[in-house]
Amino acid sequence: MTEDSPLSSQEQAKPLYQPAILRCPPQSDGFLADLSTGVLVGIVALPLAIAFAIASGSPPMAGIITGIIAGFIISSCGGSRFQIGGPTGAFVGLCATIVAQYGLAGLALSTVMAGMLLVLFGIFRLGAVIKFIPTPVVTGFTTGIAVIIAATQLKDGLGISEWPSVNPTHFHERILAVWHGIGSSTISAILLCLLTIVIIVAFRRFAPRLPG
Repeated sequence: MTEDSPLSSQEQAKPLYQPAILRCPPQSDGFLADLSTGVLVGIVALPLAIAFAIASGSPPMAGIITGIIAGFIISSCGGSRFQIGGPTGAFVGLCATIVAQYGLAGLALSTVMAGMLLVLFGIFRLGAVIKFIPTPVVTGFTTGIAVIIAATQLKDGLGISEWPSVNPTHFHERILAVWHGIGSSTISAILLCLLTIVIIVAFRRFAPRLPG
């Protein structure tokens, strides 16, 4: 019966966790690439943060502030040098529901509780559980979120002025509201929406390095 070999002094001195910004110091040959990547991510992330804040029922400034603060925290404390943090569309439906029922204070409390859960998941190494979730489940979840986000933008994309006084929160309620108010749409809003879609598709086709 053999005994495990004792850990070396280097392994014993290794900290439990160390941010990547301390483990991977900036390299002169890749600094410009990292800088350009950070600028592009910022260009994409800040407008997304504003849009997701509005879609969640929060003021636009809340999206800007949280996007900047979260970006700095993730970059400073992240465990991977290639980790990118930003606003997530998957939480639009959840945030909108929480804001509608409990206000911004309830959303702030939910955010703190979610952060505590993430810390616990990291401590107990529960991130590895994601490999047991089938790909169709992840794809279906992502597609469902995309449909929900699209439904939240139909009112502004079509320029509908006739809208219920209480903003609908569920998908079917939004579709019914769009159906009843479709007659109040404006041509200018529809053309602007179509132009935006064309620009995004064209950038992905002819200039994939540039953010659409």
